Amino acid sequence: MDEPAKDYDLLHVPAAPRRDHHRIALGIERIGLVSLRFPVAAAIVLIALCIAAAFGVERIKVDDSLSQLFRSDTPEFKQYESVTRRFPSSEYDVLVVVEGKTLLERGPLGQLRDLVRDLQLIDGTRGIISIFSARQPPEDGGIPEALFPEDLPRGAAFERLIDKVKSNEIIRGKLLSLDGQLTLIVLALDPSVAEGSRLRPVIAEIRKTAADDLAGSGLTAHLTGVPVMQLEIRNAVERDRLIYNALGFLIGCAIAIVFFRRVSFMAMAAGPPLIAILLALGALGWLDFRLNMFLNVMTPLIMVISFSDSMQLTFAARDWMLLGKSKVEAMRSAIEIVGPACVLTHATAGLSFIALQFSSSDLIRTFGEAGLVATIIALIAVLTLAPLIGVLLVRKAERLAPAHGAARGDRAVNLLRRACAWIAMRMVDRAALYSAISVLLVAGLAAVTLNLAPRYRLADQVPDRDQAVKASSQLDVKLTGANPIDVLIEFPAGESLYSADTLATIAAVHAAVEEQAGVGNVWSLETLRRWLAEKAGKPDVATLKQYVDALPEYLVRRFISAKQDAVVVEGRIPDVDASQLLPVINSLDARLDSVRAMHPGYKISVTGLAVIAARNSAAMIGRLEQMLTVEVVFVAAFIGVAFRSVLVMLVSFLPAIFPIVAAGTLLWSMGLGLQFASVVALTVSFGLGLSATIHFLNRLRLEKQADEDTGLAVQRATVLVGPALILTSIVLACGLAMTVFSDLPSLRLFGWLSAFAMLAALVADLTILRPTTMFLHQVAARLRRARSPFAAAENDGGFRKRTPRGPN
Repeated sequence: MDEPAKDYDLLHVPAAPRRDHHRIALGIERIGLVSLRFPVAAAIVLIALCIAAAFGVERIKVDDSLSQLFRSDTPEFKQYESVTRRFPSSEYDVLVVVEGKTLLERGPLGQLRDLVRDLQLIDGTRGIISIFSARQPPEDGGIPEALFPEDLPRGAAFERLIDKVKSNEIIRGKLLSLDGQLTLIVLALDPSVAEGSRLRPVIAEIRKTAADDLAGSGLTAHLTGVPVMQLEIRNAVERDRLIYNALGFLIGCAIAIVFFRRVSFMAMAAGPPLIAILLALGALGWLDFRLNMFLNVMTPLIMVISFSDSMQLTFAARDWMLLGKSKVEAMRSAIEIVGPACVLTHATAGLSFIALQFSSSDLIRTFGEAGLVATIIALIAVLTLAPLIGVLLVRKAERLAPAHGAARGDRAVNLLRRACAWIAMRMVDRAALYSAISVLLVAGLAAVTLNLAPRYRLADQVPDRDQAVKASSQLDVKLTGANPIDVLIEFPAGESLYSADTLATIAAVHAAVEEQAGVGNVWSLETLRRWLAEKAGKPDVATLKQYVDALPEYLVRRFISAKQDAVVVEGRIPDVDASQLLPVINSLDARLDSVRAMHPGYKISVTGLAVIAARNSAAMIGRLEQMLTVEVVFVAAFIGVAFRSVLVMLVSFLPAIFPIVAAGTLLWSMGLGLQFASVVALTVSFGLGLSATIHFLNRLRLEKQADEDTGLAVQRATVLVGPALILTSIVLACGLAMTVFSDLPSLRLFGWLSAFAMLAALVADLTILRPTTMFLHQVAARLRRARSPFAAAENDGGFRKRTPRGPN
């Protein structure tokens, strides 16, 4: 084979559009010709749509619910929602974690009590629980006195008070750490505040109050709890959206103008994706989609979907202008040649999003629906806007012709073309060897990927650079955890809250939860009953009822339903991986079987967000993994049908799965396991990564001449589409990698893994697709010659004859 430089002039001239080729995209690409014929009308419609989309973007809201990932129609989730409605405590609790070595000193303790009093005065709060809520045992049937007197004593009397505080069974290990250096304040918010727009100012006031009241005490206060986590998710989603838009725009424009050296071509390549982002987000706003941890990545995804194809169209149109065509003729040829591949790339991306519809998670299904809508909008935007911008902005196309020296000055693109030619020649020369290596490599990586275990932690869904995760980790260490685990006890008909059987059932469940390893900080009606019996010598039901009636309503509702037909025994567990929590939950559920047997009329269920996550995350991730496997086979078959060639289907298989198994191996080597974000990233990246494969196969179909050596056609197709593929892969990987600036761990994982998969897809396209295409063509040719010496001249594996090179 000659050196690349010798063959380069023969390789970089594109094939002219052909009418006798079958339409692999059913002629859908011809919608791009509308804007060529009616550019002014198209521009007016575009302006109107952009204005409407801008109003739609303003309508987009944020879904910051921590349960969004597991929201579904399953009985388990419906029960969790029922418990949340009947016992809405944890859903609206702000946990104020106060820590310091001076916590139980007299001065700081007084400042802490001032903080508790001031927090109750904040508008939007409805109750508070702290160490100052504790009471001394009642005497002579009177009202029990507060554990902390109004005026804190001094000297030895203060030391005796601290000893009482540390030994108080109500707060010890529950509201006060065993070392006396951390205390928990539970501040209940009004539901209208926690779910509305007032949450941000209320949380800000809580933070300011804590900082002011504890100033100079040596104590620090951090906030966590569901409302705080929701606010931090909301802030991160809104902040990330701005970052992705700005950085994605700058990177795309910078790389495009460096290589094209003209603002008009930069606008033609980067304009359609940016407008597609506006139109897609506007459509999502009008369709009432809500931003969440997955939908927040829609901006870079739209850029990924549309930028690759707009770059291919720009390169193709530019090539024809270099050969002397007018800009209108060049745009028409680009649409007719590259347009079908653009339709197929968007179709495969759409299939990837459709595959997500089979998930049991509402969040993932919604992400799939939004992705499908965005894909359709991106396809229309690319096919119509790229030629429209080219016609309106590109001036004096004749100056691009070789006579004006433009081609000779096109050093950056020519450098990429020569690199592509060099790679293609090496891959074609030893097609069988590289094909064998590719098969072994993909098989080895697949074997490693199959060993990935599911992983899920609540902390991965919450910004890890803010207060909530840090405060929760402190509770995990010193108060057994911040995540609630609830055991719901529903009474049979005819049984009351204070019946002997009901109290016995509550006591048995409470004991079972306390005895379960990994669960701590257990609270229930039994906690109050034990305290009255042991400290006050009042075990009777009348006294218990008297104290329950005397408690604030918000405190009673934490454990007793409004109708008094159900109670909750609540414990706390640390935020660890779901695989570690599941054995604890299963063990607790099994331990409760004996209670169910002793009290058969009572319905006893273990629930809570942590419980749902532990039970469902592994199964949901496994189903997504199975869907990804099915998707690979289905999309490969889809491409084969579109090209009407079994050979094309086989050729597309290895490069399609290489990014998946390469990314899976990387996850395995880093010990990250398979998380929701990684599965969705691999699912979407598979559809997007096929763009390079489709554009190459489409160009090979057009470039292949009758009786021509397949190797030369492979090289020519590589030279023509390679530079655009390399540029787009780099731009898209950089755009997705911008998510490393996110505060959301799941979004960071999604971004860098998708970026890696995009680069892996580029490697597969250059080093796997080329030799396997050549090798399978050689095998097919031998089989045809062995079957019939006359068949080879009629068809060459689905790639038809073509006309001479150059424009018509």
